[in-house]
Amino acid sequence: MKAAYVSDLTPDTTITSFFLVSEKELRSTREGKPFLRLELSDRSGTIEARLWDNVDGFAALFDRDDIVKVQARVENYKNRIQLGIERLRRAEPGEVDLSDYFPHTAEDIEQLYGRLREHVATIKSPWLNRLVSGVIEDPAISPRLKRAPAAKMMHHAFVGGLLEHIVSLCDLCRLAAQHYVELELDLLLTGAVLHDIGKLDELCYERAIHYTDDGQLLGHIILGLEQVTERMNSIEGFPPDYKTLVKHLLISHHGQYEFGSPKLPMFREALVLHYLDDLDSKMGAARAVLGSDGGEAGWTAFSSALNRRLLRLDQFRVPQAEKATTAVPENDEKLGTETLLKTKTV
Repeated sequence: MKAAYVSDLTPDTTITSFFLVSEKELRSTREGKPFLRLELSDRSGTIEARLWDNVDGFAALFDRDDIVKVQARVENYKNRIQLGIERLRRAEPGEVDLSDYFPHTAEDIEQLYGRLREHVATIKSPWLNRLVSGVIEDPAISPRLKRAPAAKMMHHAFVGGLLEHIVSLCDLCRLAAQHYVELELDLLLTGAVLHDIGKLDELCYERAIHYTDDGQLLGHIILGLEQVTERMNSIEGFPPDYKTLVKHLLISHHGQYEFGSPKLPMFREALVLHYLDDLDSKMGAARAVLGSDGGEAGWTAFSSALNRRLLRLDQFRVPQAEKATTAVPENDEKLGTETLLKTKTV
């Protein structure tokens, strides 16, 4: 087991531990002094680190996505902790357990994939069923779908996170369609399964999670739109109206222009897909920050995905056992009242 995880780090201490290099940049101060800026991570989180001495020599020892052993000071800088690296070297084979560095869904991947296939099997439209099943059953896609994260940082940012998010969204779509009977479930499920399929090409996740060149330049909405459009075009006779609706589901699922959607959701199913997708991503972010050890006094650390801290409700509520020890029994209340009345009448 690692000597220290990111979530364990506290200011004004010195640590020696292994971390995955998520980002590596050579920078200069305003005075022209070079320094190395790193993002170091493990399964518990990510922390920024800086190295100021012998920059060229240390930078040549490792690359991004390597695991390194560092000795560093834990510092508080602008109310955020970071590492000031004193010594560093690349880890040797056999020194580390990779499970310490890559957070993974708590769900069983094959069970999740089985649930996804069950959802797809209920799509009644032969055109949409053929489209969606063709995607998830593609041997070039399914192994990647079982490993991909849903995001780099915002939500479900772990191995298997995308599959967990898609299956959860399918569950929500089915519940919504039961409540709002006017919704077309086939369209909702199609959007749920395909809305983030572009993330398979947007993100690289063999070691650290980061963006590919295509991901940086195009983003998952464009990448997914291209992939799904090509697949629809390859199905002879695919109805033009379904093509337009499916493409709109993909390009509108972020819901707002400022969130990257080229178009706002403009039919019922697109609107519902956006809000359910947003709900599931927010709950994923909440689950992540509540599951971490950061924060203090009954509150979590600040979540950039939610732009707030969250109350730890289990700590806020007084435990029932404690309530039982402080409650006044009914007989004692009566005794107290009788005693008071006697005292007043004496």
